[in-house]
Amino acid sequence: MGKSMLQSKKKGLSAEEKRTRMMEIFYETKDVFQLKDMEKIAPKEKGITAMSVKEVLQSLVDDGMVDCERIGTSNYYWAFPSKALHARKRKLEVLDSQLSEGNQKYANLQKSIEKAKVGRHETEERTMLAKELSSLRDQREQLKAEVEKYRECDPQVVEEIRQANQVAKEAANRWTGSNEEDLDQRRVGWASLQE
Repeated sequence: MGKSMLQSKKKGLSAEEKRTRMMEIFYETKDVFQLKDMEKIAPKEKGITAMSVKEVLQSLVDDGMVDCERIGTSNYYWAFPSKALHARKRKLEVLDSQLSEGNQKYANLQKSIEKAKVGRHETEERTMLAKELSSLRDQREQLKAEVEKYRECDPQVVEEIRQANQVAKEAANRWTGSNEEDLDQRRVGWASLQE
């Protein structure tokens, strides 16, 4: 056993290492296996625990890296290097296409930027107008803050608050079943009891 094999047994293998080692089994043997075969071979040759073989194999099937076919009552698994090569070629084609699209978008954006720059040369007048615009925006924000500070003294706002208070008072009287007349009667009744 090599030094790396001893170290891996001590620390355990990551999921990606297990997947890589299992693919090595398929590529090196170029054979078809059943699950029980893989559960025997993987621990001996690649240091993958027998308990995790099924899970790793299923993840490879799910990702399309290993083919699986049910024949009768058994599942057969295989993966050939040529399939991986074709998968890589397809992936490379997709990435090349995406790169080409990205480069085209980049070129179009660069053209748009150049068009937008036309007539926008940095002049003294433009700089002065930009500063004035910024100053006016700051002034507007200050005025808005000041108006908001005095908002509670606005007659319309004060009237809205009075109406809201009246509505709240009427609602409270409805819920408690009392009003001014009832309170007066209770006061009279209470005063007579104290006498």
